Amino acid sequence: QVQLVESGGGLVQPGGLMRLSCAASGRMFAFYAMGWYRQAPGKQRDLVAIITADGSRNYADSVKGRFTISRENAKNTVYLQMNSLKPEDTAAYYCKAVDMGGHYYWGQGTQVTVSS
Repeated sequence: QVQLVESGGGLVQPGGLMRLSCAASGRMFAFYAMGWYRQAPGKQRDLVAIITADGSRNYADSVKGRFTISRENAKNTVYLQMNSLKPEDTAAYYCKAVDMGGHYYWGQGTQVTVSS
């Protein structure tokens, strides 16, 4: 069982920046694929960005060029740097880990609100 704890959400003005963190439990973090997802009220949960164990990255079209996913294996942590934030980025952001057996785990989520 992998436990994930997100942090770093809050209120930010349009055009601002924010960094989310997700800390994972266990000793196998370096072998996990990690992802960030978001869910706005009344909408489905959508992929924002993923990073594989070997460091390959993929992004949703809506965040390309603005968001950056990274990982620090020594700290069992994955980050999401969000720049040039827009009101439509407002959502609950969730961290997801996928282990080598294909099992996946979710964090509890952190709210990001972009508003003036």
